[in-house]
Amino acid sequence: MSLYDMDIERAIKVIKKRNAKNVGLQFPEGLKTQGVAIARILEKETEANIIISGDPCFGACDVSDNKMKDIVDLIIHYAHTPLPIKYNVPVLFIESYSKVDVQKSLAEALDLLNDYSKIALATTTQHLHLLDEIKDYLEDNGKEIVLGSSKSTRKGQILGCNFSSIKNLDCEAYLFVGSGNFHPLGIHLFTKSPVIVADPYTGESRDISEFADKILRIRFARITKAKEVKKWGVLISSKEGQHRLELAKEIKKSLEDEGMEAFLIMVDNINPDILLPYMDLEGFIVTACPRIAIDDSQMYKKPLITPQELEIVLNKRSWENYQLDEIIFHEKDKI
Repeated sequence: MSLYDMDIERAIKVIKKRNAKNVGLQFPEGLKTQGVAIARILEKETEANIIISGDPCFGACDVSDNKMKDIVDLIIHYAHTPLPIKYNVPVLFIESYSKVDVQKSLAEALDLLNDYSKIALATTTQHLHLLDEIKDYLEDNGKEIVLGSSKSTRKGQILGCNFSSIKNLDCEAYLFVGSGNFHPLGIHLFTKSPVIVADPYTGESRDISEFADKILRIRFARITKAKEVKKWGVLISSKEGQHRLELAKEIKKSLEDEGMEAFLIMVDNINPDILLPYMDLEGFIVTACPRIAIDDSQMYKKPLITPQELEIVLNKRSWENYQLDEIIFHEKDKI
C-alpha cells in the first residue's frame, strides 16, 4: 500500500488497548494520500471514529493536539520521531520507516566520496533502521564510518531542524541518506565540510555544494536588503514545538535598542497571504521553523529572515559565520 511501513497492526492494538472511541490521524504532506485507506482499516478493525487532520503537518513540532484536544482520545501521528514536549492528547508516533532500496544511490555516492576515507553518516527518521546496513556497505568498500549522536537525537539522526548529532565529528566528509536539500544544506553550513546526498527515492546521488552556493547567494541578497529595514514584524508560531516567545521578545528588544520599530505577530501557518495585512512593515523575522525562510524565500515580497541572519544585519555576527537556525528540545525543556 505504501513505500513506508505504516505499522497498522500497532495502531489497531493501541486503539483497542486504550479503548479509544475517537482517534485523530495526522500525516506529513507526502503521506496524506494514505489517510483514507488507513482510516478505512482502523474503523473496520476497532469501530473507533477516525478523524483525519487535513491541515499541513511539518513534523513532531506540529502535532494537532491543540486543535483535537476536545475531540479525540488519541492521535496517531505518522512519520516523525516524538519531541520531548508535553502534548495535550495522548499521541502514538509511528515512524513509518521507508521500504525503498538504498543500494543504487549508495553505489553512486561511493563515486562522489572517492577522495574521502573517513565519512560521517546522517539521515532522518525514515531511514534510521538502515544505518547499520549502510555502514557495513561503506566499510566493505574501504570507508571508515563515523556516527554522531546527541542528547536530543538518536545515533546518526537529524531531527527536524536539530543538527546536534552531526557537529564536531572527526571526519573528512558527510553522507546524508534521504531526500530533499534542507538537511544536507544544514550539515554543510554547520560543518563547512563536503556533503554528499544519497537519495534512495531517485536512486541518485549528488554533491550539495552547488545548491548551498545558490542558497547562500539568495540569503546574502535578503540580508543585504534587510539592512534597510526599520519597521519589523517578529513572527511567533502558535505550534507548541516551534513556539519561541522569549526569543521573539529578546529580538523585539534588540531591534528597539537599535532605534527600530518591532511588533510581535503570532500565527499558526506562516505564509505570504497571512502577512498581507502587515505590509506597512518592511521586513519579518521568523522565530518559527527556519525552513520557512530558507525553502520559501522566493514567495515573500519583503525580507523574511532568521534570528541568526538578523545578527548579521545588526553586525553582531559575521557573514563568514553564517549558520541555519535550530530548534532543539531536551528533556529539561519540556513545556
